[in-house]
Amino acid sequence: MPVKKEEKSKIIEKFKIHEGDTGSAEVQIALITDRINSLVEHLKTHKKDQSSRRGLLMLVGQRKRLLRYLEKNDGTNYLKLVESLGLR
Repeated sequence: MPVKKEEKSKIIEKFKIHEGDTGSAEVQIALITDRINSLVEHLKTHKKDQSSRRGLLMLVGQRKRLLRYLEKNDGTNYLKLVESLGLR
């Protein structure tokens, strides 16, 4: 279920702020969102997989904290990111 290298580089390329950016909040949120979406699909077919469900909940919490940080520190980028990822 890990994100393939090509998919990950596409996501980083789309959401990076500057050249060489791989760890900004925007990139992290986009990567976590992709992992969340893949886990949701996995859990639709494997309903009793509790360890994956726990991992999903932890990822949702991490994304929530990063979104809160981004909203507090850079409101315009927050709104753009939420719009492009289809969140909220």
